[in-house]
Amino acid sequence: MNLGVNIDHIATLRQARYAAMLDSPNTEPSVLDAARAALKGGADSITLHVRSDRRHMQDSDAFAVRREIPLPLNLEMGADELMLGFALSLHPDYVCLVPEKREEITTEGGLDVLAHYEELVPVVDALSVAGVKVSMFIDPDEKQVEASARLGAPMVELHTGCFANSAGMKRTEEVGRLASAAQRAAELGMEVHAGHGIRIPMLTELSRVPHLTELNIGHTIVARALVIGMEAAVREMKAAIHAQNWA
Repeated sequence: MNLGVNIDHIATLRQARYAAMLDSPNTEPSVLDAARAALKGGADSITLHVRSDRRHMQDSDAFAVRREIPLPLNLEMGADELMLGFALSLHPDYVCLVPEKREEITTEGGLDVLAHYEELVPVVDALSVAGVKVSMFIDPDEKQVEASARLGAPMVELHTGCFANSAGMKRTEEVGRLASAAQRAAELGMEVHAGHGIRIPMLTELSRVPHLTELNIGHTIVARALVIGMEAAVREMKAAIHAQNWA
């Protein structure tokens, strides 16, 4: 099981003080230093989300990570023409297409591929022609999986927010939804990732979902890094993932 480390919240913390003076020598924390620490801690890939409004990650952050970090880069982005142009210039290893709402703090909910199918076609086609693997960030719904496969996306990332925010029987139901969606994706020949709200205590239940190959985790790692440092926080999460018996 691979661990993709999302470093968006490093930029969120930086922007809280330095949004208007990114060229200052005092600007901190460093997105690039966080990516270097994640690499040392055993991350298998780096995820960052460059939003259309550039509220946290900046273009320069993405290009620096792409240039300096010898790990696969997963760019999360909205499916619009301007972001497509940015992605083609950055040329990450993967692009994960996500929904964007200006009022949200972080991405909430999966992309409705069925509702936006026609506008997604040219974006997925352009990225695929450029040699960038495309993933769709979707709720664990078999119809969304099937629509993603029709688009030609080789990967899906299942949104685990409902799973993470549930408990008891509802948590069991959410594991079942994730398992059904993952099984359908595997039947269609797709690679299956998962992410959003995942914490170490949840891994045992999540390990019952079949066919997962990568977890993308950000907030809990960055929160833990405030106490023990980024490298140690990534290493801790990686060890916890490897301690599970994945389906």
